[in-house]
Amino acid sequence: MTADQDGQRFPTPDEEVRFWGLLEAAWEPLGDDVDQARRALASRVPDDDGDSALVSIIDGAFENFLRNLTEQSRELSAAELTELDRVLERKLYDIDRADIQAVTDGSDDGFLYARGFIVALGPAYYAAVVRNPEMAVLDADCEEMCYFFAHLHHQRFGGFPQTGSGITRESCSNPAGWHF
Repeated sequence: MTADQDGQRFPTPDEEVRFWGLLEAAWEPLGDDVDQARRALASRVPDDDGDSALVSIIDGAFENFLRNLTEQSRELSAAELTELDRVLERKLYDIDRADIQAVTDGSDDGFLYARGFIVALGPAYYAAVVRNPEMAVLDADCEEMCYFFAHLHHQRFGGFPQTGSGITRESCSNPAGWHF
């Protein structure tokens, strides 16, 4: 963890690598069709007619992805789950942007869940959406991802992690993304 002059905690590069590695490892056993759908979404031409078919394949795999991620996280300490939650929180915050919401649509909660989908798909899709918000898709969501590590922390240690980030993952909270 690193901190800025205001004491706000930021994920370290190693924490980010670990975060993305866990997500990728959770997707890996789900087969070539799912992997190809994830790669296709990350490299497609926006508004391609195949978006709904790709999202459908991924939606069908989310339950197993989340089960795999839970299994991989079973032995993590409270500090490790807090670190992962801090990374997740930052990733959701960084894509809390009006230009991405314009593509995904949805209410405040709906946009949070859409950002959960973007993060859950992994680093390639996340980076594609950051570069070009048109890479996001309408009506795709993964609510469970939004507080995944916080909920695991709560279940195992009886409280939600204190990330110390000074940010929130809630929609419309990133002033840089909404130009307040």
